[in-house]
Amino acid sequence: MVNYRVKWVRARDGKAMLSAVSYDQPSAEHRKADLEAEGATDIKIVKVRAGE
Repeated sequence: MVNYRVKWVRARDGKAMLSAVSYDQPSAEHRKADLEAEGATDIKIVKVRAGE
C-alpha cells in the first residue's frame, strides 16, 4: 500500500505544516480539498514509505 502525507502553509500565520498521519490517495485528496476550503496555500500531497 502506498501512503501519502499532506504539506501546506497555514493561512492565518504562514506556518509550514505536515500532516501527522498518513493517508491513502483518496483520503489525501479529500484532506487537500478541506485545506483549500480553509484558505491554506502551497498544498502538496507527498508519497511516503510505510512507517515514515
